[in-house]
Formats: sequence, C-alpha cells, structure tokens
Amino acid sequence: MVRITEDLVRRRAEHNNCEIFSLEEISLHQQEIEKLEHLDKWCRDLKILYLQNNLIPKIENVGKLKKLEYLNVALNNIERIENLEGCEELKKLDLTANFIGELSSIESLKCNIHLKELFLVGNPCAAFEGYRQFVVATLHQLKYLDSKEIERSERIKALQNYPEMKWKIREQEQAYLLKRAREKEEAQRRMQEKKDEKQKQMDSKLGFDRPDSPQEKATHAEGDGEQERCKTVENDDEDRKFWEEPTPYTPESRLETHRYIEEKRRAKDNIRESKKREKTTWTLVTAEGKVLNMNVPKLHFSLKDDEENNQIILDLAVYRHLDTSLIDVDVQPTYVRVLVKGKPFQLVLPEEVKPDSSCAKRSQTTGHLVVTMPKAKEIILAKQKVPASTKQSVCNTQQKTTRRSGQVEKLEVDPSKYSFPDVTKIIQEKERTGQGPIKLQPQKVTDVKKSCVDFENNEDVPPLI
Repeated sequence: MVRITEDLVRRRAEHNNCEIFSLEEISLHQQEIEKLEHLDKWCRDLKILYLQNNLIPKIENVGKLKKLEYLNVALNNIERIENLEGCEELKKLDLTANFIGELSSIESLKCNIHLKELFLVGNPCAAFEGYRQFVVATLHQLKYLDSKEIERSERIKALQNYPEMKWKIREQEQAYLLKRAREKEEAQRRMQEKKDEKQKQMDSKLGFDRPDSPQEKATHAEGDGEQERCKTVENDDEDRKFWEEPTPYTPESRLETHRYIEEKRRAKDNIRESKKREKTTWTLVTAEGKVLNMNVPKLHFSLKDDEENNQIILDLAVYRHLDTSLIDVDVQPTYVRVLVKGKPFQLVLPEEVKPDSSCAKRSQTTGHLVVTMPKAKEIILAKQKVPASTKQSVCNTQQKTTRRSGQVEKLEVDPSKYSFPDVTKIIQEKERTGQGPIKLQPQKVTDVKKSCVDFENNEDVPPLI
C-alpha cells in the first residue's frame, strides 16, 4: 500500500527548493497512492493539488487546507463527495472518472461558496436521469458543470422542478447502492476463490496434494531450460486468462488489476536481480593450466612490442565515460587480465614480463587504458660504429674546448695591440685647384703627366678616353 511520505512530497517540491511548509502547488499524480493523508499538516499553504490517476478511495485530511483553490482527484476510486467543507477558497473541483453514485452527497459542497467549476463526467451518477438539473439546482454558486456553462434560464427551470427531480435521484441512488452491495460481495467471493486456487497451486508444486505422476517425473528430469520454458508458458496462460476474463468496472476490480500488475512487476524484478547475483563463470585457465585469450567486453585493443625500451605496451579502448573504479588490471608474467565491469579481457603475452615494474594509465581524452609491461629478459644492445672522420672532428672539438677552458683570457689595456682605427685618416687629403669635380679632373691628368718622366706625346695615337 503506497502512502504519502515526507520524502515523496519533498521530491515533488523541487520547484520550491524542496521546502514543503511554503509549498503552494504540488503534483502527486500516478503515484499509486491509496490513502490521502499528511498534506493538511505539512503543506498548509497549498493552492493547487494534483492527485489524479491514483487509487484513493475517499476524500479525507484536506479540511485544513484553507487556501486550496483547485483540487484534482480524477481517475481514483472515490464513491462519495465529503470532507471538503473546510476548503473555504475552493474554486475548482475535478472528480472525473471516479465511482460516485451518491449524487446527493454534492449537498456538502454548499458550504464552498467560491466553487465555480465542477467535473463529474465519467461517474455512475452522471448517467442518472435529471443529473444535471439536480446539480444546477442544488449548487447555486456553480458557473460551469462538466466544462459547460450554466445559463440563467437553465437554473430557473431546474429550480422549478427541483422537488420532483430530487425524489427521482433518491430512487436511482438506492438502486445503485443495492447494486454496489452485490458487486462488493461478488468481488470478495472472487478474491477468496483466487486465494484458494493459488494456495492449491503452491501445495501441488511442493508435492503435498499428490505424488508426482510419470509425466511430471519425466518433466522434472529434463533440463533447466525446459523448466524455464514451461514456466514462461504457464505465466502466459495465466496472463491471458486474467485479461480475457470479463469483470465489472468497480473500485475492487481496478484495485485488483493494479495489484496483479504490481505482483508481475515484482516477480520480473526478482528474476532480474537473481540473474545479476548469479555471476557468469568464464573459463580463463584450462584444467591443464593453459591460459586462454578472451575478450568478453568486446573492446578494441592493440599490442605493441617496444624494442627500444625493451617493453610491451597494451592499448585497450575502454569506454570513454566509464568510471575507472569499474576497471581492474592484473598483470602476470605470461598474460595480462583486465576486468571491465566484471567482464574479463585476457591476453597471452609473447614474452615474459615483470609484473612488479608494470604500470597502467588511462587517457583523460580518449579513455583508453595503456598498460606498460617491461620485459623480463634484458637485451644488451651493441655499440654503433662511429666513422673515423667523425671521430677525429669530435676529438678536435673536445681539444679546442679543453684549451679554451684551460686558458684564462684577460682584458688587455695596451692601445698598441687593441686600438680602434682613426676614421678621420682613412681618406688622405689632396689639394684642390678648383671648386668642383669638373675642374679637378683635368688637374689630375696634368699631375699624372708631370709625374711620368718617360711620357711622349704622340699625336698619331688616339686618346684613351
């Protein structure tokens, strides 16, 4: 039996920071609630309350909700309108698809002077002759009944025929109550028969009623798979019988259907849990001691032989968003085993490795698991031959470096050894006879002619320039 708990109310009050004392609206629909309680103590400021599609048989424990404006209890097992006198601000009441047969119980809503909308469609009372006229004449404050506006002329006519209509409604109520009494007796009888039948089935399975027949012994001798198949067939037959059996639509049948579905759901959950508990056993090592390769999680992997570093590297493509706590690595000298969510990945190594020196790391980007395993046999690599020219150059470089490091360089102050050239004496000064380059050129020629002693001026020879 599902009840309204504080934890349930707080979970449904997330929009109010899980605070229930100041809660003004809450939705508790489709929670399989079988009793309405505690809300009048925990949530005094409620204005809107949704309780549709539950198993509530009676309206109760809401009289202290003085600020309640809208109450929705559609699709429940309510048979009578009651205990709403304290809801002084109630404006809208939804009782769609319940089992209200006592239409005269709406007289209790006369105290709710602010009630404007009422929904009774889908109830047995809605099929009574004169149902709408009786409700309109009884509740003067109503403006809408079953989503249809009540006109002034309709109310006047209903009030004119009210005494006669009231008497007819009383008669129909009595007939319905007698019918309900018979339905309750029939429901109790059927429930008792089912209990007895179930008890007989339990006794027959345990072997209390009769010894096993040869057919049953043969059936018991078969494998577990056959037994499971038979159980599945029996369950299917039981389900078919339950759903095909005609039953009246009553609060008892609705409750029975709910409990049957709940029982089946729990049975499936138990089977699922039992299968989870029964861990599948995988053969990782044969009886002869041979280690087998296995990839139950079906992960991509690569095995690399790193000869330079003398190690073996395993790259296992573990799911990127898988939590590292669900991974277990076991490195042995001849094989490596990785458990991913309990599913083994096992690989035989080509060479023997050192388990103590091995390490496992996980990539933060790809999620891959990288297991580095140094080899047990150390390999001594031969020295590479260096060419003579390279060797000689290396030796010269080393000698120069040694000399430089051994010689102490001092700062020389003697200007004769380290002196900067005089920039002013780079070009020698020459006497200028003219003011421009045109006058200097012929002067240079004459100077050259004067300087040359053996110069003979031959007029037949053309000038060089």
